[in-house]
Amino acid sequence: MEAGGLPLELWRMILGYLHLPDLGRCSLVCRAWRDLILSLDRTRWRQLCLGCIECRHPNWPNQPDVEPESWREAFKQHYLASKTWTKNAAILETSVCFSLFRRRRTRRTLSVGPGHEFHSLGSALAMASLFDRILLFPGMHEEQGEVILKVPVEIVGHGKLGEVALLASIDQQCSTMRLCNLVFMPAWFSPFMFKTTSGHVQFDNCNFENGHIQVHGPGTCQVKFCSFKNTHVFLHNVPLCVLENCEFVGSENNSVTVEGHPSSEKNWAYAYLLGLIKSSPSVLPTEDSDSLMSLDLESRDQAWSPRTCGIVIEGSQSPTSPASSSPKAGSQEAEVGSDVERVARTPDSSDGGLSPSGEDEDEDQLTYRLSYQVQGPRPVLGGSFLGPPLPGASIQLPSCLVLNSLQQELQKDREAMALASSVQGCLIRKCLFRDGKGGVFVCSYGRAKMERNVFRNLTYAVRCIHNSKIIMLRNHIHHCRASGIFLRLEGGGLIAGNNIYHNAEAGVDIRKKSNPLILCNQIHHGLRSGIVVLGNGKGIIRNNQIFSNKEAGIYILYHGNPVVSQNHIFRGHAAGIAVNENGRGLITENVIRENQWGGVDIRRGGVPVLRSNLICFGYSDGVVVGDEGKGLIEGNTIYANKGCGVWMMSSSLPHVTSNHVSYNGLYGVAVFSQKDGSGEFPGGHGAQESFSEDGDAILWETELEKDEDPLRRPVTVALVESNSVNHNGGRLFLLVLSALTLATLCFLCSLSPPSIASGLYVQSSEALHVITNVIHANGDRGITVAQSSQLTRVANNSISCNRQSGVKVEAQCKVELRGNGIYDNRGHGIITKGDSTVVIENDIIGNRGSGLQLLPTSDTKVIKNRIHSFRAYGIAVQGRAKVLVQENIIFQGKTNKTIFQQISNNRECIMQNNKFLVFKKNPLRPHSPMCWEKRTATGAMK
Repeated sequence: MEAGGLPLELWRMILGYLHLPDLGRCSLVCRAWRDLILSLDRTRWRQLCLGCIECRHPNWPNQPDVEPESWREAFKQHYLASKTWTKNAAILETSVCFSLFRRRRTRRTLSVGPGHEFHSLGSALAMASLFDRILLFPGMHEEQGEVILKVPVEIVGHGKLGEVALLASIDQQCSTMRLCNLVFMPAWFSPFMFKTTSGHVQFDNCNFENGHIQVHGPGTCQVKFCSFKNTHVFLHNVPLCVLENCEFVGSENNSVTVEGHPSSEKNWAYAYLLGLIKSSPSVLPTEDSDSLMSLDLESRDQAWSPRTCGIVIEGSQSPTSPASSSPKAGSQEAEVGSDVERVARTPDSSDGGLSPSGEDEDEDQLTYRLSYQVQGPRPVLGGSFLGPPLPGASIQLPSCLVLNSLQQELQKDREAMALASSVQGCLIRKCLFRDGKGGVFVCSYGRAKMERNVFRNLTYAVRCIHNSKIIMLRNHIHHCRASGIFLRLEGGGLIAGNNIYHNAEAGVDIRKKSNPLILCNQIHHGLRSGIVVLGNGKGIIRNNQIFSNKEAGIYILYHGNPVVSQNHIFRGHAAGIAVNENGRGLITENVIRENQWGGVDIRRGGVPVLRSNLICFGYSDGVVVGDEGKGLIEGNTIYANKGCGVWMMSSSLPHVTSNHVSYNGLYGVAVFSQKDGSGEFPGGHGAQESFSEDGDAILWETELEKDEDPLRRPVTVALVESNSVNHNGGRLFLLVLSALTLATLCFLCSLSPPSIASGLYVQSSEALHVITNVIHANGDRGITVAQSSQLTRVANNSISCNRQSGVKVEAQCKVELRGNGIYDNRGHGIITKGDSTVVIENDIIGNRGSGLQLLPTSDTKVIKNRIHSFRAYGIAVQGRAKVLVQENIIFQGKTNKTIFQQISNNRECIMQNNKFLVFKKNPLRPHSPMCWEKRTATGAMK
């Protein structure tokens, strides 16, 4: 446009009066005119779009107040869609046998209504030709018999929507037709308002009330800007149907039923509908603004070197360390003579002031320290994250724990991308389902895809059963009276990017061998669980945010066996994940945080694999293994929970291995016997969730699979193996416990007041194996065995730098301590008054108290140990203890202390073949290296 012309504002005002054909012609004049026409998007194009009787607001019914990105583009898309039904016009017109000259026919308009050419729809159809337009004028048009359409026509209501009502039962037998701007009601003789078996039908801007619409394959349909009130749309074996921008209200049953596998036979409209779908804006974003998180915990599995300990005694044969066979207490020899170390600090020896060489130590009384290396906790998730948490500080997860966006997940998973991009069966897009019983029901190998819909105030949103498949992308599902999405009888598909919240039952319910992919959803504020998997249900649950649900975020029971990975499960009012009633599942690389009950709760035959998860900041325990719970708990980081790191009931048989348990408010690992208490544990320990869905949950046990999982190995005794248990029970947490956890604390105090914060606490009537763990710098003792009527085996562990004793064994306990390294604890190395305690092949070195303190009534065998107390006695026997001390190497501590202390004359204390190494200075060379005097004692000690 020339600069000397009219101002652009004036041109826009003039062009604003043009009709659509004139705007098209003006846009062809030149580029400047075309840009001017395009600039009318918010004015003239908006008027044309909203003024068209064949369509409504482009974002109706879900967001009628939100303007589209382009009014012109929205108008264009609707215009192209409204012409789909005429795409086969050329084929039909050229096939008429008596068309001699094959000239194009002019479409007629037939008017129906009082005072017009035809008085009824039936009479107009009798006179209609191919693609004629039948115009119904305002009023009630009722047909007394079934209307059979054999000629492609267009039936349009004249005037505003609602002014033309049609009471009829229409049976389409032609190849195509279109109905627009009508209110449909069923005739008195049939509930079916419309049905077709092979042709294509297009509905635009219509209302349907209290009836049924039925489309059988290979028939197709295209429905846009329609409202369905108590109307059921039944699609059977359809190859492709499109329902777009529609509203479904008040259904007494399902609003849409998709039944049967899509027909392999396709009509002429299939290709055009498919092209129209692909040309429309994609629901899959190229750049996801609501990216969630990515979880990679592989960095936490770093190798850690075992500590070494060895001594060469000057003037005697170098003894081999009794614990040399232990992976935690190997004996890499180092000479001690002129290079005896005064202090052997470790990187963690200063944490919390738990090193025996604290500020209150009298340096003048220190004589020597044997050379050894304490095994501290291994690094996990970056040292900065796993430091002591600060009270009241906001929780900041590392950048490596950010979830992927939906687009990133689809790019990683090509199969999921192909599934999300596919269109088969029924496509339901931008529709509203509200205030009824059911939304969409897909059954008997049906296929349906749902994009950007809203389901609210229904009994359920979507049901998928009998080998059917659904694809659900970016829908909103909320305030359902039962579950939001329900899959059973081998249903499957893709559920991705949805917002599922405030539902009365589970957000997603998976049963009876159903196997969906649940990806990048937000499932929150449910009145029960977020996701329930039961009755041999499977599925892949990945990269979701599941939070603020009243029951478990994910609930697995009755042989449910999903793969749960890379989710964030947080702020739930119960457990993060609950595995109950023989539930299974692979639960890996999730972030489970800030839940009111246990981060993971395993009970009543649950057998999951719990691997490489971050379970942190819970208001109760990290992992609860309840009555008859089993499973493999491996490689998890259990951090900063206000209760215990791992709570186990003695009737359970878990395998707890290679976990990092740190900075929890109470015990690191606690093993309690439910049989010995009242059976009720406060603070959520004994609480269990109930489950009932449709009243038949218990019936799932009759059809359960018995397959074996290669990830699990049989465990006949509860096993705690190769874990790092450190910095648990700190005073920091005792100051900030919630009221719920304080109840638990009071209960634990009533059981054993001195043992609130041990790294491992055992009060059990069943066997337990504790093997190759690092138990370090806990707030009280390293290990406390308060009750153990069957054997508790503690072998090859490193127990160091704990605030009190390394190990304490209470009366009437059966404990075997073998091959452990017990170092630098602030109290005694081992305290025991158990009636059957075996201490064999341990390193008990550098503890502030005695190496071993044997209390009255204890029955202890001390065999082949290396024992050294830094400040007190090697072995202290009190009262009438029954003791066998045999083949040990015992080093003297302070020069004014003896190696062995016995308070009373005890003939049941037997000493055999022990080596006592006493510190002695050389009087001729006061600055010479220290040396040892070897003594051997055999027989009864008096």
